[in-house]
Amino acid sequence: MEGLDKNKWLRDRVSPDLIQFHSLRKVIYSGQTKFQSIDIVETGSFGVCLVLDGKIQSSEKDEFIYHETLVHPPLITHPNPRNVFVAGGGEGATLREVLAHKSVETAVMVDIDQEVVDICRQLLPSFHQNSFNDPRAQLHFTEAREYLEESKEQFDTIILDLVEPMEGGPAYLLYTREFYQLIKGRLKPDGIMSVQAGPTSLINWQTFTAIVNTLKTIFPIVCPYQAYVPAFVDSWGFVCASNSLNPSKLSAKEIEQRLAIRLSKKLKFYDGLTHQALFTLPKHLRHQLAITKRIITDQKPIFTY
Repeated sequence: MEGLDKNKWLRDRVSPDLIQFHSLRKVIYSGQTKFQSIDIVETGSFGVCLVLDGKIQSSEKDEFIYHETLVHPPLITHPNPRNVFVAGGGEGATLREVLAHKSVETAVMVDIDQEVVDICRQLLPSFHQNSFNDPRAQLHFTEAREYLEESKEQFDTIILDLVEPMEGGPAYLLYTREFYQLIKGRLKPDGIMSVQAGPTSLINWQTFTAIVNTLKTIFPIVCPYQAYVPAFVDSWGFVCASNSLNPSKLSAKEIEQRLAIRLSKKLKFYDGLTHQALFTLPKHLRHQLAITKRIITDQKPIFTY
């Protein structure tokens, strides 16, 4: 198992200069798919965790923070999201949050790795909560970029829940200007997208700022935001982008009103006040965003560690 040593500690490499150790109570599953390694383990710190290529993707204790933050700001900003596209999201938790919106009629989820989805479907029921069996869900196992290039369908909301752009990994060409241009063409005129954009810490913000800067070359409205995700040992960045919709302009009261009407369940993290906090970035991060020049392209992709 990647990152597992003989003393039963899971090593999660956050950056070249920072490694987080989690005590390991049980290895539930360990294997290798065509695209990546997958481990499902029970840790002493965050309970059951999904680990891909040696990096924690979701933890039982705090996955709701990440998934609610990724999904609900764009969906609650859209006036009536009916057709949603999800790229990635193997454990089904992003799909779970999308389907909590009563207006959603179709949720198309495309993941390149069917083995990961099948394993998560079997072993992580508390994560997906049967979302794969919802009649509104459509699952496709192919590369998201290929799917969108071949399909002419347009969506109200597109959510990119991708693994980080690791060199040699399955997702690094899904963070480029060319891919974001494709996303724009698959959004309806009043559509909105969101993407997980990596850490926003003092020592590891380069991927986040580059993603924001790249999206600004495609969309007129780009709204970066962040939330602290304990299992990641970091503040984590997200970005919404749209031709016409701006989530940062919504008041806490408007958010609460929309949540009360639209959602079929109570949330654990996201609400009106939290929405305001998510989009209020600290001065040092605003400074880095202001001075970033990096644009990610197919020819010059960005890689994380």
